[in-house]
Amino acid sequence: MSEFYVLLAVLLCVAAAVQYVAHQYRSRKQQRDEAQNDASEQQDPDDSALLKSFQWNYLVVYYVVMEADWLQGPYVYALYRAYGFEKEDIAILFIAGFTSSMFFGTFVGSLADKYGRKRMCQAFGIIYGLSCMTKLVPDFYVLLFGRLLAGIATSLLFSVFEAWMVFEHFKNGFSPKALSDTFSLATFGNGISAILAGLLAALVQTMFDSYVAPFMLAIIFLVIATSIETVKWAENYGDSSIEISKTLVNALSALRKDNKILILGCVQSLFEGAMYVFVFMWTPALESDDPNQAELPYGIIFACFMVCVMIGSSVFSILVHLGFQLETIGMGLLATSALALFIPYVSTDIPIILFSFLLFEACCGVFWPCFGTLRGQHIPEDSRATIMNFFRVPLNLFVVVVLLKVSVFSTGTVFLMCVGCLVVALTLTSYFTMLQPTTNTAQQQQQTHRKATGGSGSGGVDGGSAVDNNSSDFGGECGSPTGSLDPASGGKSA
Repeated sequence: MSEFYVLLAVLLCVAAAVQYVAHQYRSRKQQRDEAQNDASEQQDPDDSALLKSFQWNYLVVYYVVMEADWLQGPYVYALYRAYGFEKEDIAILFIAGFTSSMFFGTFVGSLADKYGRKRMCQAFGIIYGLSCMTKLVPDFYVLLFGRLLAGIATSLLFSVFEAWMVFEHFKNGFSPKALSDTFSLATFGNGISAILAGLLAALVQTMFDSYVAPFMLAIIFLVIATSIETVKWAENYGDSSIEISKTLVNALSALRKDNKILILGCVQSLFEGAMYVFVFMWTPALESDDPNQAELPYGIIFACFMVCVMIGSSVFSILVHLGFQLETIGMGLLATSALALFIPYVSTDIPIILFSFLLFEACCGVFWPCFGTLRGQHIPEDSRATIMNFFRVPLNLFVVVVLLKVSVFSTGTVFLMCVGCLVVALTLTSYFTMLQPTTNTAQQQQQTHRKATGGSGSGGVDGGSAVDNNSSDFGGECGSPTGSLDPASGGKSA
């Protein structure tokens, strides 16, 4: 058992070292930019004070909502089991969450584009809070309703917050490279939130001797986040002048006309589908047939995974500042991910499999900021949230199918299916790099918006002024896992 604590300590040291290197690269870049601007007497579009103010205005809310999400992970399965539900009933509850996200996701995305991203972020807090409240009632249909609400909330969590941030980022005139830094900081902090949430969930569960306690604590975090949004965030929209049905049509049209957007969506669905399946399968893959094997410390292993996500986000930041193209980083992480998940198919050695899982989690840490930045560049602003939720439809469908059929396949076969998804994603990303460069859609729309409004905007930071940004297309120049789904460790589904 002690070796897992040693592993966690080593990974924490590595994470601190890599983050220090990433911070040094960011600092040097900032110093170079300041020197160049002093020499040319031009204003830096990524003014340090404005950018940091904007980033933390977003990141504080993001970290808090992710803390609320992670808090629900460790004990949801245990809660259902304590209420006396059988494995089959619990599976239905999990499937309901994914199905809800699949069917309602595009609809709520359209609402965000038309009626406001800030407003839908506030709605997320209310909907997710109500979902947590249903955990107080040991009735199957009440809990099922809660899972439906959680599915809607998950669609909002992984679309409208990012859509709000990207709009405000370009509205303030910040460069696309600064966008990759924001995504990297978000992913790094998300890993810290996950680890803290695991500790807090265990603490309140023990303190109150109740599996419901972590869900009640999550409500407090949701209230805090919603309050900050209400006070500090500006409202922004996709296209508020058109009907919701037209937003859906525009989103489908964008997918049809721009192959890059369609490929990004396919790659996201394939990678995240493999990731969700991994979350279901890592526990049985690490368990031995030996009846004398001691029970694995799932909480410590999970913490190790989250530290690897943090390491991956810092590695991404370093690669960006070294000048690697986003597409190159993407192909590298997809190839490495495929190799990592191929190992459980060919090996039964537990330490080797654990190493491969740690490597895969590090790749997840690279994936989020890398493809988040690419989405920020290529998805049109008027239907951003709608398109991002379209991406989740095949993802949720894939996970539902796997949940229904997972007992038919061996553990190795399931991981081989994940490898197949990742190889297809790698192929699509390779094709993505060969397509003709497209205009930075989001940035172009924000420049148009600034000209129409006189070139200013709060960007969600009270009193902040926008700076015009005439950067060229950032495409290819330089640049969650969501709540735990593991039944064995009491994970949660979408």
